Amino acid sequence: MNTPTGREPNDHGPDQTRSTGPAGSAAATGGGPAAGAGRAGDPLGFGRALRLGTRRSKLAMAQSGTVAARVTEITGRPVELVEITTYGDVSKESLAQIGGTGVFVSALRDALLSGEIDFAVHSLKDLPTAAPQGLVLAAIPDREDPRDALVARDGLTFGSLPPGAKVGTGSPRRMAQLNAWARSHRLVIETVPIRGNVDTRIGYVTSGKLDAVVLAAAGLNRIGRLAEASELIDADVVLPAPGQGALAVECAASNPELAAQLGELDDPFTRVAVTAERSLLAALEAGCSAPVGALADLVADGQNSELRLRGVVGTTDGNTLVQMSITGPVPASDDEARSLGRELAVQMLAKGAAGLMGERTP
Repeated sequence: MNTPTGREPNDHGPDQTRSTGPAGSAAATGGGPAAGAGRAGDPLGFGRALRLGTRRSKLAMAQSGTVAARVTEITGRPVELVEITTYGDVSKESLAQIGGTGVFVSALRDALLSGEIDFAVHSLKDLPTAAPQGLVLAAIPDREDPRDALVARDGLTFGSLPPGAKVGTGSPRRMAQLNAWARSHRLVIETVPIRGNVDTRIGYVTSGKLDAVVLAAAGLNRIGRLAEASELIDADVVLPAPGQGALAVECAASNPELAAQLGELDDPFTRVAVTAERSLLAALEAGCSAPVGALADLVADGQNSELRLRGVVGTTDGNTLVQMSITGPVPASDDEARSLGRELAVQMLAKGAAGLMGERTP
């Protein structure tokens, strides 16, 4: 069940573990008192390694390692990765069952607030839309490809899947749009709920248990496996999750110096685009596991560029979709981006979007 703050009540306890390790090519120090406290003559700890909190998966470690290297370039300080296991990592239930909002995030945020780590890297699509007290979203780096990717046996594309093909995904958003897409092609597919890391999901295809799986193209690219995708799914067909392909770099609000340094990683256009997408999600009162897709991108007429925000809500069987878009000037601020998202949400709610989302956040 989703909670107002986006925190999962069970995202605490013995299943959360910590370990430290080197941050890819960035210099690193081990854990222990020297890593967590200032040395003599350096009471603020400016000479010590920065501690970057990350989930343990191969994908999370890869994207955190990339950020760590850039932070070292900016600050001149080594960065160590502190691996943190979240409730979402150990639960075997589907995201829809456990309430996807915050289950991959809360343990990292707890570590930030306790001072155990200095900053954290999240997949932005996992972040609850409500801003947490005591933390700041210091940077949203340049976004990777936001599209979904099909990994199918024998290199099949979606349109060439056999009748009754089993397509795996843990996302109600993908289920809704894939089933609608299949119907438009007069295909009959079976969407199969799955969980697990990238290796596990692709393994369902290579083992023959499934005909295909759908994953985020950005994740495949970050771990060097994009070539295994048999098709990149156009956003005109399947809209991604709000914020998909973007990373979020978060730190304590009590450390403005670090926040300013991390802010050098920020990409202004990515920030306003994902802010509009997440504002739509928030205004729909939908959680991270709701069947909601959104994408903000630039459209140009040869002289001027505008921001187009597209959104979709649907039933997981694909029988009913509410899909709409809105276009306006490229937002000059986060507030303008949020306004665009709220405006589209009002239009979608007027078309019946609320009745298609199942449980909504309070």
